Amino acid sequence: MPADELVPRDVLDALATNADGADTQRQWPAASWQVLATASATRWCIPRRFDGLEWGGPALLEGYAHLASACLTTCFLLSQRDAACRRLRDGNNEELREELLPALARGESFATVGLAQLTTSRQHTRPALTARAHRDGFLLDGVMPWVTGAAQADHFVTGAVLDDGRQVLLVVPREAEGLSVREPLDLMALQGSLTTSVDCTQVFVDRRHVLAGPAEKVMASPGRSGTGGLETSCLAIGLARAAIHHLRGEATSRREWQAPADRLDHAADRLWQALLDASTGCTADEATRLRAQANTLVLRAAQAALTASKGTGFLCSHPAQRWVRQAHFFLVWSCPRPAVDATLEALLPREAESSV
Repeated sequence: MPADELVPRDVLDALATNADGADTQRQWPAASWQVLATASATRWCIPRRFDGLEWGGPALLEGYAHLASACLTTCFLLSQRDAACRRLRDGNNEELREELLPALARGESFATVGLAQLTTSRQHTRPALTARAHRDGFLLDGVMPWVTGAAQADHFVTGAVLDDGRQVLLVVPREAEGLSVREPLDLMALQGSLTTSVDCTQVFVDRRHVLAGPAEKVMASPGRSGTGGLETSCLAIGLARAAIHHLRGEATSRREWQAPADRLDHAADRLWQALLDASTGCTADEATRLRAQANTLVLRAAQAALTASKGTGFLCSHPAQRWVRQAHFFLVWSCPRPAVDATLEALLPREAESSV
């Protein structure tokens, strides 16, 4: 679908203009976020009854891909905010939905997720964030690692582990006593995402802020999964598209880059169609396979763009160096072990090559 049918060209141009600053400066990309709110991107994933547009499936993924091509940092922030919105939408708390989703749709507030402790981080050691029943609610102790947009967040959707091993999913207001946001991490890329850890010391969360649980695996609680799980691959393809577009530009004056651009374009189109097909329903194994393929594609596309740009692409002023740094983010962002293994298999030399 043409970008202008989903995201106006002037929106993409504005995001692209600010993309270098959003990537390299550890401060909230206010101008870019305002562009998203004005263009109603903050309404995309939210149900209409809460002032949203209720996009889903292919349309939502296409919108994310266009944004990622223009500015991965801003799109990453939106994806984490939308992850929080989906948890609100699919949770068991209608009162909280009515309270929070309309303001989130209008871009008047910001929410994010602090769920790494229940997914990929510290699963085989003591729980990073614990909860214990206290009065009519829970007391949280520990840390939410890898929270994106933490310094800007009004609410954190997070999960904690009880003494009996069950988990609870809840919303923690920013002003909660005992909650402390650390300084943003000094990242290789996407500095404007303000990713960091959030500490909780005896943070009380009353039951009206509980979304799900206690349950054995609260993240697997019944509810619509939407596009969650495919978005990371979608953003990788979006970034790859930007690099491939640049490569095509190089090919207009140097024909030797036409064939590489065609091959990468073909691979991106095939992977994109597979992603769209999966958006209507896919298994975890299929999502993992797509993720590994997206990882490989974005690495190859970014490196090809840098190679075609020669020394100029190595300058900080050139987008190719940014694409290369950002492409490596997909090796570490919510990458499950099977996807890591498949990505490594694609990167490592084949037996015949290693024996030379």
